[in-house]
Amino acid sequence: MTDVTLSPGKAVAAVKRPTGASIGPRWSNALFVAPYLVFYLVLLVYPLFKGIWMSMLQSDMFDDTSKFAGLANYHRLFNDKIFIGTVWNTFLFVLMTVPVFVAIGLLLALALNRGDRTAAALRAIFFGTSVLSVTIVTIIWKMMYMPGNGAIASIFKVLGLQPVAFITSSSLALVAIAICTIWWIIGLPMMLFLAALQQIPGELYEAAALDNASRWRSFWSITMPSIRRTMLVVVIYEIVAQFQLFGQAQLLTQGGPNNASRPIVQFIYEQGFRSWNLGYAAAASEILFLIMAVAALAQFFVSRKRVEE
Repeated sequence: MTDVTLSPGKAVAAVKRPTGASIGPRWSNALFVAPYLVFYLVLLVYPLFKGIWMSMLQSDMFDDTSKFAGLANYHRLFNDKIFIGTVWNTFLFVLMTVPVFVAIGLLLALALNRGDRTAAALRAIFFGTSVLSVTIVTIIWKMMYMPGNGAIASIFKVLGLQPVAFITSSSLALVAIAICTIWWIIGLPMMLFLAALQQIPGELYEAAALDNASRWRSFWSITMPSIRRTMLVVVIYEIVAQFQLFGQAQLLTQGGPNNASRPIVQFIYEQGFRSWNLGYAAAASEILFLIMAVAALAQFFVSRKRVEE
């Protein structure tokens, strides 16, 4: 074996660390995210705290004055039967729509997770409704719900049934808005589930087929565990989105009949921009924010626990 002896200069060169990007925090990198942080603070954090402050004021928009009222607006809200009714209507709407979005969105994604032209055309059709504006959607469904000569009334007549006045019925107005919303938005959860399904390796299904696993077994043992995180995203997104129901209720029923379909956001709009009661509207907004945060966080922690199990 040949011994290799390094000169002192070469030994120093051998232990010299290579130059390049330094390892460790460099605060200059914060400049890359600084624009986002500025917009985040100005457009989200500041309005949040401004809204909390406004909810504790009694503002008079006519003489542009306001005085501190503490929690008086909140106390008034909890004794307002119309507001309590809007909270109930909003919860009912979320319960009617979110499970349907998850179930039908997943079924459509499973049915259309193919590469043929028919599946591509159907995916485009189902997703196409999601890009329509709320005004167009409500016009379409007003024509569908017309009790005299609407499309649904015509079908009822063909079947020999009495036409139903969906929009003017206290028990059916919220259901009518839910059906309209599901038809409008179902394309988005379908596309999210499709993206998740296409990320599952085909080798897993081939191995299951070699083990003679049924389709149902493959669905529960391969598909469902693989799309759990996407399902969590869909559920949280839809909870947050459906708590903000406004346009459909405003244009289809105006919250009627007798406040049967009035959601929280419509109540906030009417108090803030029709009655100019900004402090009262801000207090209702903060309650809606808390409800949405609690619902989304509860769903997040429950779903994450199931994923970890």
